[in-house]
Amino acid sequence: MASLSPTPSFPVPPGLATVQVNIIDSTTRIGKLPLEFLMTPSMDGMQYMPLLPSWSFLIQHASGQKLLFDLGVPSDWHTLAPAVTDKLEARRWDITVEKEVIDVLQDHGVAVEEISGIIWSHWHWDHLGDPSRYPPSTDLIVGPGFKDEFLPGYPSKPDAPVRESDFAGRSLREIDFSNATKVGQFRAHDYFGDGSFYIVDTPGHAIGHLAGLARTTTNPDTFIFMGGDLCHHSGEMRPSTYLAIPQDISSHTTASPTAGIPCPGAAIYHKLQATRGRSWDRPFFDPGMGLDIPEAMRTIEKAQHADGRDNIWFIYAHDPSLLGVVDLFPLSANRWKERNWRERTLWTFLQDFAPAVEALRG
Repeated sequence: MASLSPTPSFPVPPGLATVQVNIIDSTTRIGKLPLEFLMTPSMDGMQYMPLLPSWSFLIQHASGQKLLFDLGVPSDWHTLAPAVTDKLEARRWDITVEKEVIDVLQDHGVAVEEISGIIWSHWHWDHLGDPSRYPPSTDLIVGPGFKDEFLPGYPSKPDAPVRESDFAGRSLREIDFSNATKVGQFRAHDYFGDGSFYIVDTPGHAIGHLAGLARTTTNPDTFIFMGGDLCHHSGEMRPSTYLAIPQDISSHTTASPTAGIPCPGAAIYHKLQATRGRSWDRPFFDPGMGLDIPEAMRTIEKAQHADGRDNIWFIYAHDPSLLGVVDLFPLSANRWKERNWRERTLWTFLQDFAPAVEALRG
């Protein structure tokens, strides 16, 4: 096996300020979603994606400002725009939502009036929630091209996937990256002006797709990278030229979520990759759904620089590896590194390939 590339560079402007990050379970669960809808090539024994959560993030700044990054699915998704609901009804996926993010916040004493802004990573149905439940003082923050493509929203624009009620009476802020700073190879907007939280331009999957980068500690610096739908499975991100499957893979995983991971070692996964025409240092999958697939793949390659660094924890919106492993809201996620959450969740996705591995073993 060839050697890995050196630890990648992912430069972030220096800063002394942090934000508190809480990972919120939006209670969204999406099942019976065919793998081929989202990713390619196929994987033997993996007809469907694993049951997908949809994470939201509460970002709290020293100024008292509180942001939400993504909202999951509204409790009654039938209230979404017809351009969305008609397709969901035809696809017949299993979609359940116990309570919305706003209810989770209020259950733990965070008043809705405290939320100064909602960041939509993008406009797809499983990230929108219902902003109309938030007061007019809560801004809605979107990515480049959103206004031109979707305003004024449904029903005035009958084919719009977003609703007029989502932004009626509130400030709709579209991030302009023309004079942006840089984090890694990405354009970024320093939201609070102190280096504690960046909104990141991550194009490809959808018009105006955004990510977030939160500084969680200083001296040393650590970050949480909120990836949205930059990928839909860890196998679209890993392995990479910077991050190989460990030879002793069983010692790099947590017992419960990875009980199905076959042993021994990484060799069987390299063989699995070879049978699918892929090398050991490429992700298992490429994106199969999105606005601009080549651009989405370039964005993933840039994000691999962050994913390959042990001071950055990359979390995409639908990552099931967090379930049962990490502390969720109202507990803080800032101490993720000392609690080894990145290492404990990094390779748990390999359990999804157990049937394919067993077939290889014969």
